[in-house]
Amino acid sequence: MSTVLDHVTLGVSDFEETRKFYDRVMPALGFHIVWEKPSMVAYGIGREDDFGLMADEGRARRGTHVAFRAPDRDSVHRFHAEALKAGGRDNGPPGLRPEYNATYYVAFIIDPEGNRIEAVFHG
Repeated sequence: MSTVLDHVTLGVSDFEETRKFYDRVMPALGFHIVWEKPSMVAYGIGREDDFGLMADEGRARRGTHVAFRAPDRDSVHRFHAEALKAGGRDNGPPGLRPEYNATYYVAFIIDPEGNRIEAVFHG
C-alpha cells in the first residue's frame, strides 16, 4: 500500500459473491488472504492486511474507487483478465493513460458490487 494509507476495507452487501471475485482477482497482483472471519476477509502482499471486504447490511458504497499497485504490466493484464472471468465488468482495458502521466499503465474494472477497482503500474 502507499505510505499514506494503512489499509482499505469495502463494505459489500453480497459478501460471498464479492469474495469469490476478489479471491480470484487479488493473486494477479501478488495479494493473498492474510486472515478471514465469517463476514470479513483481508488480503495482503506480506503479513499485513492491506485490503479487505466486510459484510455490510446496508447498500454497497457505490462509487468507491480503489487503485492497487501492480508489480509490472503483465500483472495489470492478469488482473484485468481474471476480473472479467470472475464476473467483473470492464471499465477500461489495460494500457497506458498518458493523460495521467507518461508511464501510467492501468486497467479498470467494476466489481460485482459496483465498486471501481484499478490495477496500476508506474514504470
